[in-house]
This record gives sequence, structure tokens and C-alpha cells, in this order.
Amino acid sequence: MSEASRSPIIAPSILAADFSCLDRELEAVSHADWIHVDVMDGHFVPNLSFGADVTKAVSRHTDKPLDVHLMIEDPERWVDSYINAGASCVIFHVEATEDPVSLARYLRSQGVRAGFSLRPGTAIEPYLPDLHEFDEVLVMSVEPGFGGQKFMPEQLEKVRTLRKEIDSRGLEVTIEIDGGISASTIAQAAEAGCDAYVAGSAVYKAEVPNDAVDELRALATL
Repeated sequence: MSEASRSPIIAPSILAADFSCLDRELEAVSHADWIHVDVMDGHFVPNLSFGADVTKAVSRHTDKPLDVHLMIEDPERWVDSYINAGASCVIFHVEATEDPVSLARYLRSQGVRAGFSLRPGTAIEPYLPDLHEFDEVLVMSVEPGFGGQKFMPEQLEKVRTLRKEIDSRGLEVTIEIDGGISASTIAQAAEAGCDAYVAGSAVYKAEVPNDAVDELRALATL
């Protein structure tokens, strides 16, 4: 997206929601643009969340695009179950696959958007030549695996690098950021060049989650 056309995309993470009342929790963020679904296998990251069944349940309770982040080993083995569960975009980690481009091409061939993510310690530069193969890049501004962590501002250098590359080549690739995004950090991310923002605790721990969504969008509007 060009700077002139960017409109902030707010994607609450249901990792911070109460799964005993999923329909109500999704309605509470009806002002959101996307719903972010964090999938963790207890191997790639030291935490376990939920899988395709919960993702499918989420898709039944919302008509918003599901932004599914696979923090799992061997994503090639599992992507079909998330496609079938209703994912609009499937994001996998480059550290978990030997051939990110082939996996991205497969996802696109199945009619879903393809995204990749990378841990804070993984450099973005090796993946820049293949950006045209993707629809989205998710920059982690915390170590993946747990919610509620402190924002790592040094990760914004990756965002700036991506923004420059994407704009210089005229690509339509969404830059998303996840980790420690709140009212006190989202403006920094916006200024660096992000398009989409994942927020868990900042939304679901607010008294009125939709108000938090609106505030985040306003703060990210340049």
C-alpha cells in the first residue's frame, strides 16, 4: 500500500478473549477490521493455544476476515485445515519452513492470502527479494508465544526496511505488527510504516473493547 492509501487495520487477538463466551467476545470487537487468530503448538513456541476447530468456531461467529498466525512447526502439513476453517490469510514463520515461497504460492492457489512472520532475532533482508510472492508480512515486536509482553521498539527498523522496499517496487503487501501494541506504542508503529496492528490485552482488557479499537485506529491514523 502506498502511504497515501494506507488506512489503519485493527486486528484484535482472540488469544486475550474469553472462550467460554466466544460469540459475545467477538461482538465486543465489532468495530475491528480483522480478527487475529494465534495458533501455537507448544513446539515452535513454548506455549499451546488452539487449533483449527476453534478457528472454525470463530469463523461461524464473525464475518470479519480471519488473520491466522501459525506459530507451529511444519506448517505445510497443517495449512489445509486452517484454509478449511475459514482463514482469510494464513501467516507462517519463515523459521519453520525450508521453502516459504512454495508455501505462499500454494496458499494463494487455494484462494487465501499468504503471509510470513519472523522472530525478533531473524533478519528481514534475506526475504526482501521474494516479497512479491506474499500478501502480508507480520513483524513480531515481542518474542512469539505469549501475550502481554513489552513492545520492542528496535523491531521497527524491520518495518521501515519493508516500507521502503514495498513502496519502491509498488507492491501491494500489508505490513502488520504484533506484540505490545497499545495506545502508547501504536503511533510509533504507524510512523514506521505499518498498515495493520494486532492488539490483544490492549483491547480485551479495556472496559469497552470497541472503544479501545476506535482509539487505536485514531492513534494510528497519520
